[in-house]
Amino acid sequence: MLARAPLFEEVVLTVDLDGGRPVLARLDGRTLPAGPPAPADAEADELFQALVLGVRDYVRKCGFRSAVIGLSGGIDSALTACVAAAALGQEHVLGVGMPSRYSSSHSREDARALAAALGVAYQEIPIEPMHAAFLAQLEQAQGRPLGDLAEQNVQARIRGQILMALSNDTGGLVLSTGNKSELAVGYCTLYGDMAGGLAVIGDLPKGLVYRVSRAANARAGRELIPERTFTKPPSAELKPGQVDQDSLPPYDVLDDILLAYLEERRTLDEIVARGHPAETVRRVLKLVIGSEYKRRQAAPVLKVSEKAFGEGRRLPIAQRFSHECRDPGKMT
Repeated sequence: MLARAPLFEEVVLTVDLDGGRPVLARLDGRTLPAGPPAPADAEADELFQALVLGVRDYVRKCGFRSAVIGLSGGIDSALTACVAAAALGQEHVLGVGMPSRYSSSHSREDARALAAALGVAYQEIPIEPMHAAFLAQLEQAQGRPLGDLAEQNVQARIRGQILMALSNDTGGLVLSTGNKSELAVGYCTLYGDMAGGLAVIGDLPKGLVYRVSRAANARAGRELIPERTFTKPPSAELKPGQVDQDSLPPYDVLDDILLAYLEERRTLDEIVARGHPAETVRRVLKLVIGSEYKRRQAAPVLKVSEKAFGEGRRLPIAQRFSHECRDPGKMT
């Protein structure tokens, strides 16, 4: 490597050579050292830069100048905010905290700390009054309280309404914060956390979200995303004591199954042969197929993998087939 221009940026790089050795490299008039050291996680750093370019182009070419993001204190919204601030400038990003009766104090603290570190505007709008009103009105109409799942989704949809209202009021595009693992198995709420004009990290599995988030901190040279956001168990915080692993396999297991099925197009038997329990694989694949109707209504995804959801993976919304099929050619 003699000299390299920055990735995912439009620049002019001039390199003077003497016998094949770089003498001087200039980037838009600035002198650069030849062969800069690679970051600790080059792949994750490159993905971060790709997402920044994607957000900048998509937001501006769609006629927007700013973005609105729901900040939960979790890793997904934190990375989305980091990308948006780098892409659009901190003054063009609004972070919104929307705590509920189930939100932990550390989630609220981490959301505020992230916004302060990024230098973006931050607004906190508690959803409790709206949540209570919804539950009371629906209980009156139904003659009974809502079921557990319905009550959880009410909270997500209230938050979606708030973000879209702020979008209309400020002119900023709502960026949804769901990752590829969640979108794959439908661990997301239609018209709730799926609301938005662009799914920034919708092609990043959960494990990769953590790596790219570390790269964002490394690139900044300081802690943008609080360390606690990396170490606490992921949770939607829609009911007491909830963590993602109550409903899903561990993310390292889930991500490997999804990689094999979605990108490598492996059959059920081949995925089981990788060392995963057959029942876990069956359940995950069933969730993927059963969530197609949700993904068809999701925001567009920035493609950074071999097979992203959207135009790159078109399946019938309504279908019924078995993953037990022995002929891979029929698993479409």
